[in-house]
Amino acid sequence: MAYIMVDIEADGPIPGDYSMIAFAAVKVEPGLNHTFYATLRPISEQWIPEALHTCGYSREETLQFDEPLNAMTAFRDWIAEVSLDEPIFISDNNGFDWQFIAWYFHHFLGENPFGHSSQNLGSLYKGLMKDMFVNFKHLRHTPHTHNPMDDVTGNAEALLSMREHLGLKIKL
Repeated sequence: MAYIMVDIEADGPIPGDYSMIAFAAVKVEPGLNHTFYATLRPISEQWIPEALHTCGYSREETLQFDEPLNAMTAFRDWIAEVSLDEPIFISDNNGFDWQFIAWYFHHFLGENPFGHSSQNLGSLYKGLMKDMFVNFKHLRHTPHTHNPMDDVTGNAEALLSMREHLGLKIKL
């Protein structure tokens, strides 16, 4: 198994009507040496300026990004390269991140290498601590900036910290 931490940025709340404009992934392992980053051209004429502002892009910039088919093909190939068997999708907000990744994979490639399941980092930490009111974010070393590479790195650092300091049993 390979745990793949994913973070996405979008110009609106749902795929299809709005666009995923950037995402990053890292294979969760000591050193965090296997990373992936892509920016994607919008697929819709709809967009919310505040959403783009949050992640630091202008609409004009996003219109120059890569074609989604190219980005998703490269991501699928990267997953196959870093995952010898079943890749496991995990993210800080899997309800949001998963819907975009799954939709884009199925829409552009007709398949999702992650299958039909995802894991939520925050829920994992709450269960580990046996407390529904705790938050894992203090375990990040890399600041959360809404740049997907920064955010995915910080989240992967948090998962590794859960393993190292809190006894989380996870095969890396």
